[in-house]
Amino acid sequence: MQELQRLFRTLGLPAEPCAVAIGPDWRRGAGVRRRLCSPIDGSTLAELEFAAPADAAAAVDAAAAAFERWRSVPAPRRAELVRRIGLELRAHKAALGELVSREAGKIAEEGRGEVQEMIDVCDFATGLGRQLYGVTMASERPEHRLAEQWHPLGPIGVVTAFNFPVAVWSWNAMVALVCGDSVVWKPSHKTPLTAMACHAIAQRVAQDFDAPPGLLALVAGEADVGEALAASPRLPLISATGSVRMGRAVGQSVAARLGRALLELGGNNGAIVTPSADLELAARSIVFAAVGTCGQRCTSLRRLIVHSSVADALLERLLAIYRRLPIGNPLDPNVLVGPLIDEPAFGAMQAALARLAAGGAAVHGGERVVDGVPRGGFYVRPAIVEVTGTEPLVREETFAPVLYFIRYDDFEEAVARHNDVPQGLSSAIFTNDVREAELFCSARGSDCGIVNVNIGTSGAEIGGAFGGEKDTGGGRESGSDAWKAYMRRATNTVNYSRELPLAQGIRFDVD
Repeated sequence: MQELQRLFRTLGLPAEPCAVAIGPDWRRGAGVRRRLCSPIDGSTLAELEFAAPADAAAAVDAAAAAFERWRSVPAPRRAELVRRIGLELRAHKAALGELVSREAGKIAEEGRGEVQEMIDVCDFATGLGRQLYGVTMASERPEHRLAEQWHPLGPIGVVTAFNFPVAVWSWNAMVALVCGDSVVWKPSHKTPLTAMACHAIAQRVAQDFDAPPGLLALVAGEADVGEALAASPRLPLISATGSVRMGRAVGQSVAARLGRALLELGGNNGAIVTPSADLELAARSIVFAAVGTCGQRCTSLRRLIVHSSVADALLERLLAIYRRLPIGNPLDPNVLVGPLIDEPAFGAMQAALARLAAGGAAVHGGERVVDGVPRGGFYVRPAIVEVTGTEPLVREETFAPVLYFIRYDDFEEAVARHNDVPQGLSSAIFTNDVREAELFCSARGSDCGIVNVNIGTSGAEIGGAFGGEKDTGGGRESGSDAWKAYMRRATNTVNYSRELPLAQGIRFDVD
């Protein structure tokens, strides 16, 4: 607890954390009281009165009022606020990264990496302040100008998951702020402390900037808070990251009021290894993608489809690496695999492995690790499971370090098998054959939103739009032109003639 209090002081959090923050105003939530435990050793991090739907309504009210002012601030000026937030994140990178590790169980390198991702997003969004471009089109009518403009959309609701407790908020919030929107954040109930720290950092900058007090709001609670945000007609966009089940509920609620939903959901990600692949490069990429964050990334590699001619050699190499993976306290710089988030995650992994073993699959690893790790945490040895690829579980996403090893003989068969799952987030191919690489990237290849060649499925850069297809939800966040989701489009027609011609040659003369 002393270490946690030290982090709270460094990050500017109240000594007694509060689950609701509307601008600079911190308050206890009106919901249930919950004990927060660290996945490292099960120790108590804090006790919180969670937010309730009434708190969410108050946050939305404040965000709506703030939007009325913020939308009129010039975009380059709005971008200056985001630039300053990035500077504060740089100053607090070590402390915030440590808090991510303590609360989410990520190894120290990944905890700091997640904060760096936020910093990178701030840099990207700052540049957007002068690049929110519209287009001008040729009009069929003489002396008319036809153009598109992009305007701020309104208050945005952001719902994030435990596995990326801060980075995904930044993907949405930093871009939304530059676009002229206010933001209400509902973090995962499993990782609210890191969210509070980010709010405290960003809000200090916003106050110094004289931004409207409700521009940023935080409501840390359970599903009922997320449901209240999704149902609120005052939030024209809900960006939600989580399970497919959660996404379906959010999507239906938002659609019922004709709002917009930006969904980042499950990812049952696959990779193909062809006969020409560099197996050393492939093995290194596969291990990071499969066991990073203890297999709890939406982009984690779950299905490995390997040509029969290289399958045995690659399997032997992977098993040797898996046997010597350092597993333990994620704050130890020598550790590469930290704990699962909690006991239910461990139970789901064990249930999946038991079903596969009962069906005849060869299971390598997957057992709980108890020696040399902190007591109270759920540490496991990552598993490799040899399957045919037709097992029903292969089509599902088990959010744990379980890698299905599938053999293939024909390339077209491998691509078809890769695409034969409901999810469509991230994909990869390892090959030195340019035809295979280009085919995998073509319309006949991977059906995912992210398609990689000779790199793994994890570790997307912030400059590209992040998201996937099918059950993954179709949303796009962060880079490229994802900013358009946070704005509304207006098509302008300006007549600078003295005549009134109509489109399509229609004549409508009135005397």
